[in-house]
Amino acid sequence: MPYESLSRAKLTQALRRLGELAHEQGVTLELSLYGGAVFTLVYGSRETTKDVDAVVRQSELAQKLAVKVALELGLPEDWLNDHVKQFLAEKEAKRQLTEIEFGPGLRVSVPTAAYLLALKLRACRPPLPGYAGDHGDIRFLIQKMQVGSVEAAEAIYDKFFPHDSLPVAARELVRATLGEPRP
Repeated sequence: MPYESLSRAKLTQALRRLGELAHEQGVTLELSLYGGAVFTLVYGSRETTKDVDAVVRQSELAQKLAVKVALELGLPEDWLNDHVKQFLAEKEAKRQLTEIEFGPGLRVSVPTAAYLLALKLRACRPPLPGYAGDHGDIRFLIQKMQVGSVEAAEAIYDKFFPHDSLPVAARELVRATLGEPRP
């Protein structure tokens, strides 16, 4: 199926339907949302997202139900995926999630702004034709959180990824966003 952006309304509809299907099965799926879905649903800083990056408990059942939702709503089969796993922090990050309500059959949590910023800084994918990348989300979070320096951004990053250095591209993006001169 061709790419179709998910608006807040379509995303909400898809997640609610996923919850309904899970409820009919007598289960509650646990989704930890990341990326564009959070910026679209929670912050409203984006009009759309291309997919829903999530870590799902009861993953096998969730994928089957997500395919059914895709068919019903005309979405790509992989509208709900776990590609974000490669960017996540270790166990300590689990405390950095906040729950949001989506009805029966679905328990949804989202990362705190600090954890989301650390994740975006870690990925720091540049924009490409047809792909927004992470730069706009990083700029948004820096402003929202009132991060005042590269060092402050690095401290946030280090909280979640203490064994990694802030990527050079992320450091430069933070510096440019804050209008700091290069050293």
